[in-house]
Amino acid sequence: MKILITGGTGTVGKALIKSRDNEYINVSRNEQKIAELKREYPEVKSYVGNIEDKGLLLRVFKDVKPDVVVHSAAMKHIDLMETNPISGCNINVMGSLNVVEASIINDVSVTVGISTDKACLAESVYGASKYLMERVFMNSNNDNNRFSLTRFANVAHSNGSVLPFWLKLKREGKPLKLTDPNMNRLIFTQDDAAALIYRAIQWTFHNGGGFIKSYKMKCVNMLDLAKAISDDIEIVGKRPGEKTNEDLISKNEIDRTYIYSDDIHIRMEKNPDLNKLDVPYNSRSAEKMTESEIKELINWK
Repeated sequence: MKILITGGTGTVGKALIKSRDNEYINVSRNEQKIAELKREYPEVKSYVGNIEDKGLLLRVFKDVKPDVVVHSAAMKHIDLMETNPISGCNINVMGSLNVVEASIINDVSVTVGISTDKACLAESVYGASKYLMERVFMNSNNDNNRFSLTRFANVAHSNGSVLPFWLKLKREGKPLKLTDPNMNRLIFTQDDAAALIYRAIQWTFHNGGGFIKSYKMKCVNMLDLAKAISDDIEIVGKRPGEKTNEDLISKNEIDRTYIYSDDIHIRMEKNPDLNKLDVPYNSRSAEKMTESEIKELINWK
């Protein structure tokens, strides 16, 4: 299977490439990261470019003729998007529209977008931009070009995530900087993220698109996570756009959920059956990680 990944040099893209034996093509804008990807995965072909450039995407999609597109490229840092909303929307909203158009024009069978729990009850520019991306993908689904999404929580050890930052501070003998001791987060590994994407791809191929796929991941209190690394902790206060608890599936979405084992689909149409959530899925209602699970998360490689 030929899979084109936008933002394939990022954590999610590389986890996807590592996890399965397919032909992968990357489209991303960071030369240094492309060179690093080439050294690590020399068989992966890369195109240098920005998803804001629709002409580039049209040329690349026409040249590659992918079976699947995984749209991972995005501006992801919450605080940066709060102060740079125009750039954030150009990349996350307009760039996503460009991916959708390129997939339809080049008759791509399956396109999977990578979304985030920040899109649920969005209170930040980042979350709002991802909510719009979700709606664009859901609205674009058709019989010939199937569109679906995955909705992630926090991916452990990803670029810009707290775990590598804290582990670095620990090695340097510095205090861990914690924004709020009451902060809780849904979190899972890069392997979990890749597996979720592949389940979305397979479901879309066999059953059609028009859904957001997530699953029942566990929650961790950030103070507990910090204490499992170091006792030297400094409380620095929440950043703009951050919430104490985060929602993966909201109250308004419950009637549109469909449960398949541990996976949960959100659709535009209501579920007339009983296999749906009873309560919202968030960092308050999710099962909490045990101490051993927290340690495994910290030591994941």
